[in-house]
Amino acid sequence: MKHLKLTALACLCAGLAACGSNASAPAKADRPAQKAVVYFTTDISPEGLVKIYDKIAQDVQGKVAIKVHAGEPHGPNIIPREMVKALQQHIPNSNLVETNTLYEGGRHTTELHRQTIKTNGWDFCEVDIMDADGAVMLPIKGGKHFKEMSVGKNLLNYDSMVVLTHFKGHTMGGFGGSLKNIAIGCADAKVGKAMQHGSQGADLWRANKELFMEHMVEGGKAVTDHFGKNIVYINVLRNMSVDCDCAGTSAAEPKTRNIGILASTDILAVDQASVDMVYALPEEEAHDLKERIESRKGLRQLSYMKELGMGNNEYELVTLD
Repeated sequence: MKHLKLTALACLCAGLAACGSNASAPAKADRPAQKAVVYFTTDISPEGLVKIYDKIAQDVQGKVAIKVHAGEPHGPNIIPREMVKALQQHIPNSNLVETNTLYEGGRHTTELHRQTIKTNGWDFCEVDIMDADGAVMLPIKGGKHFKEMSVGKNLLNYDSMVVLTHFKGHTMGGFGGSLKNIAIGCADAKVGKAMQHGSQGADLWRANKELFMEHMVEGGKAVTDHFGKNIVYINVLRNMSVDCDCAGTSAAEPKTRNIGILASTDILAVDQASVDMVYALPEEEAHDLKERIESRKGLRQLSYMKELGMGNNEYELVTLD
């Protein structure tokens, strides 16, 4: 294994841009005493996914929830079925988990959601729609907007969580990484998702951009507080459209190359590293995704996670290739 410093991200042997090309990436806060560790592989395959998971699996125990984003029917950019299946079969006592959506689409109800899961080929194991039978409030330590968050009640049935995320752009969030996958992704459709969007009715999709990011971070913190050390994060940087997988077949064609897989026990570090790798790409590749991130104030996800003490934005990158 090779150990690479944060400033060497653009020099990855995977063929990223030359050093210094990520000068527009988010500024780092004061350097913590100890960096997080983020693992990286260019091997976007079932074998690569299992290999990188094993590097962060030491505290995954008991009944395990694998948090996925199933996407809309026939979504062209979702994590391939064979990769998700390989990981699930590798993790003892595990199953996939999801929640229904606030917007009307292929996952708005439990019945529709299960049909979408089948259509997309993810029905090889149990898929727990965690809010199918209701919700529960989880406390949030240190939140300035919320003291608790409404999540699918079946989340309480799990001892550990593996957050398996397709990293990509997002219409509202700027980007969708591990934070969004557990924040909006674990919130129940009826209450929690509306809480994070910060409004009701016709204005639901017009929330203040930075406020939405802060709400989302606090929603994610409810989940990380609940699981403690028994939660780990994997971001797959593949088919990175500017649009979320909730756009389904209408998602914009990806302009960026496939980069690889990142994994960490630190949620801020894994999302920071993912953003850094996008910013390290040549401008003609990175432009659209960077514009989506910045125009939606998506970088506030990272800075507010730092403010709430959810992780470390300074990290050591360890490549497995």
